[in-house]
Amino acid sequence: MISLNDRLSKYLETDVVLKSIKPEGRVTRIVGLTVEVSGLKVAIGDTCEIKTLSGDFVDAEVIGFSTKTAFLMPLLHVEGIVAGSKIFPKENVKKIPSGSMILGRVIDGMGNPIDGRGELTCDRYISKKGPVINPLSREPISESLDVGVRAINSLLTVGRGQRMGLFAGSGVGKSVLLGMMTRFTEAEVVVVGLIGERGREVKEFIDNSLGEEGLARAVVVASPADDSPLMRLRASELATRIAEGYREEGKNVLLLMDSLTRYAQAQREIALSIGEPPATKGYPPSVFSKLPKLVERAGNGDKGQGSITAFYTVLTEGDDNQDPIADASRAILDGHVVLSRDLAEMGHYPAIDIEASISRSMPQTVSEGKLSSAQVFKRLWSKYNQNRELLTVGAYVSGADREADLSIHAAPALEAFLTQKMDEKITLENADNDLNMIINELQKIQK
Repeated sequence: MISLNDRLSKYLETDVVLKSIKPEGRVTRIVGLTVEVSGLKVAIGDTCEIKTLSGDFVDAEVIGFSTKTAFLMPLLHVEGIVAGSKIFPKENVKKIPSGSMILGRVIDGMGNPIDGRGELTCDRYISKKGPVINPLSREPISESLDVGVRAINSLLTVGRGQRMGLFAGSGVGKSVLLGMMTRFTEAEVVVVGLIGERGREVKEFIDNSLGEEGLARAVVVASPADDSPLMRLRASELATRIAEGYREEGKNVLLLMDSLTRYAQAQREIALSIGEPPATKGYPPSVFSKLPKLVERAGNGDKGQGSITAFYTVLTEGDDNQDPIADASRAILDGHVVLSRDLAEMGHYPAIDIEASISRSMPQTVSEGKLSSAQVFKRLWSKYNQNRELLTVGAYVSGADREADLSIHAAPALEAFLTQKMDEKITLENADNDLNMIINELQKIQK
């Protein structure tokens, strides 16, 4: 007769065996970059690993489900995955590196170093999920941030905690302007997200635009165009989370995201792959809901914390500022700097179109005198541009409009003020002095 202890011990052994069994599912179908899996109970955002024919594992993230089928997207590639491949849940990484020891490093969307300088060491870890800040507890935007670019410092003054859009087509000096701000800003830490750029441009930006001086106090998160859309999405969110970590330490951070358009395109690829219907020009509704969620994470923190001043580049296809992403971005940002192809072709750098650009927080961060001077400058520059064609063909009649005459007289000084060499740093104070000098001279002429 079997004793009670013997019978119970068998159940105990069975329980141990059951606990040691790892749940697994099977790949049933692959469509594009979407892997369909059955037999696995997972949640949105969970990370799994798929076993390939060679015995290697490919990480994938759960992006949706339908009844008993889960939809996953690999972070790297789908080579070696076949129907019936085993898939196992993976413990999510809930901590990401932060602190001074990761300054000067270049990492990918998963937080792995790609700069060839060895393993990433850090003195602090932060949670993967950022805090949700009550909008009423955020510090107001009241102080200016020096970005080292005269046209922005004087005419489009940026406040600490402001979120600006940099609207530009291809080849008009967007990367050069970002590099200048990275090197010249007074912000304590710079976080750069290079999302969806060509691999060649990533290295060129780090070596040429950023340089050793800029990289020394920066963290670069790079996810080039050949990365999966999920990796590009993760890289954008990782760059934002790292910036949030420095803000929690009380630092003033400059976040440069290049580009917000690539982030939206990555989300579009993911949404379309799981069957979400396209809405505006092929963009599903989820794209327009994720954009503000990412952008709203920047800004000033709670009392006692630092700030994240953010510049998001927005690619305007064919220089069309009415692109749906450009239009949506303009609505959720605190201002925009527009780069003009016409100015770039004239050799006018940085090619900032002052007439089309605006900083919505400028009135709260500068004196009434500076705001008035900036308005006078813009009005004269706009007046000159209105009469430029008449001047070219010799049809302008002097004396008909006194303000137009003044703008034409001042045009060389105005244009020189708006241009700047890429290795030239112009502080906020110097930019204000230059602006006051021009306005004072013009007032003397008017009298």
